Parts: sequence; structure tokens; C-alpha cells
Amino acid sequence: MPEFEPKYAELQSIYDISNEFFELFLGPTMGYTCGFYEQPDTTRDAAQNAKFDLALGKLGLQPGMTLLDIGCGWGGGMRRALEVFDVNVVGLTLSERQREYATAKLADVPTRRTVQVRLQGWEEFDEPVDRIVCIGAFEHFGHNRYRAFFDMAYRVLPADGAMLLHTITAITQDDAQRLGLPLTMSMARFNRFVMTEVFPGGQLPTMAMVADRAIEAGFIVTRAHEIGTNYVRTLQDWAAALATNKDRAIAAQSQEVYDRYDKYLNGCVKLFRDGYASVHQYTLEKARRR
Repeated sequence: MPEFEPKYAELQSIYDISNEFFELFLGPTMGYTCGFYEQPDTTRDAAQNAKFDLALGKLGLQPGMTLLDIGCGWGGGMRRALEVFDVNVVGLTLSERQREYATAKLADVPTRRTVQVRLQGWEEFDEPVDRIVCIGAFEHFGHNRYRAFFDMAYRVLPADGAMLLHTITAITQDDAQRLGLPLTMSMARFNRFVMTEVFPGGQLPTMAMVADRAIEAGFIVTRAHEIGTNYVRTLQDWAAALATNKDRAIAAQSQEVYDRYDKYLNGCVKLFRDGYASVHQYTLEKARRR
């Protein structure tokens, strides 16, 4: 019995609403995390693939290695790992619809490598892998699970193993005061809306939380790469695509769901533009335990 049970019901309530609905604004990559805009004319889809490549490129992947993708979503990162890095991939998701979508899409990738998309939580995983990537899932784990997560990652990696953790990070009240950023009631209400109606059960880490828990588990933080300014354009691109596909989105779900995501995507722009939240990619390498 794992120390924590995977949050199947909670995550399925978020991601199982409709693959069609999400594809209307996420596009063919189905990347639902901050993109990486390398040029002023970088498109939404190119930015998502560039994000995946940026993350995977920090892991020192070699052909034939086995990569564990924790919170693999609809399989966009796994696809890039197969196409660009020629590795075996194991993806974990708690969403049945994500698993079905990713399995079907990855079946079209010509590869000699092993591809597995599992309906499984990290809490249930205990197999050796060479590298780990976790993009946009850490925000779902909850603060009290961080140490158990890093302990699991440390345990399944080899002595020279590494993990890339991509996560949204939040500032503290002290940070806000130091930066002169007001914490208003309207902002508090919006944050509550996001954490109850869009990502129920979600908790954002601070930068210190990630580093401290990873180090406690035995990792060395070799890089903390901030890319949060890219989330402004990511959100704007998603919001524009959703608005363009408004009628189809309502038909796929409802006016209520459309309004909820329109409010979420447009409202979050200010948080990342003004610096209340950011995105970091942490490169973590195993250190010898004391």
C-alpha cells in the first residue's frame, strides 16, 4: 500500500471532460503547459514542441534509454522523446481519456522503441528507469506529497540519473511585498476560482519548496531555469484559439464550461505578466546519500 493514494477522481474531473474541447484551444500537440517562444513569430504549436525539446534536452538522453514521463497528459512530450531522442517511453496519467488519446496518437509514430501509456499514479510506480520528466503535473500533487514524490524519483533512477521538473511557481507574501505587488481581494477570488473550478485540489509550490524537498531526497539542483514570461503568450494563444472556436467548444461541452475556461485563460495573463506566478524548469541530478 503506497503512502498516498493517487488522485484518480480529482484528476479525471479536470481532464476527462472532453478531448475534443481541449484540442480546440490546445491544438494538435495537446500541450497544456507553458510553451517556449524562441522567436517573435513562433506559433502556439511550435512553442509547445520547443518546450518539450527544451525540457528533454536537459536530461542527457541517449538512444535506447528509458524515459518515465510523470503526468504525461495527451502524450505530446512522449512523442517528442520518440521522434527526437529515440528512447523508450513510459507515460503515467490518471485520466482515462488522456490515456486513450495518447495511446492512439503514439501508435502512429514510427519507432523501434517501447511505448507504454499507463493509467497509473507515481505513487504506484516502482520500476527502474534512466531518466524522468515531469511537465505540469507537480501542481496537482499537494505540498504534503512532495517529499514522497522526490523519494520515489530518487529510488527508481540509476546512480547517474536525472529528472527534469517543469512547474508553475508562486511567490510568497514576502516576495510580493519586496516586489511591490499588491495582493488584492479580486486576485484572491480569482485564485480561488482557478483552484476550485479549473484545477480542484491544486497547490502551487514556491521556488524554495521545490529545491528544498528535492535536496532532502538526495538530488542536486543543477539548474533552475525560469521561463514564466512565455506563459503570457501561451495563455493569449490558447484564449484566442478558444474564442475562434467558441461555437464548437460550446457544442462539445456547454456555455458554462466555455465561460469558465475563457475566464481562466484570460485572467491568468495578469498573474504571469506582473510576476505573481512564474514557470521554472528544474534540472535535478542524483547525489550520493549521506
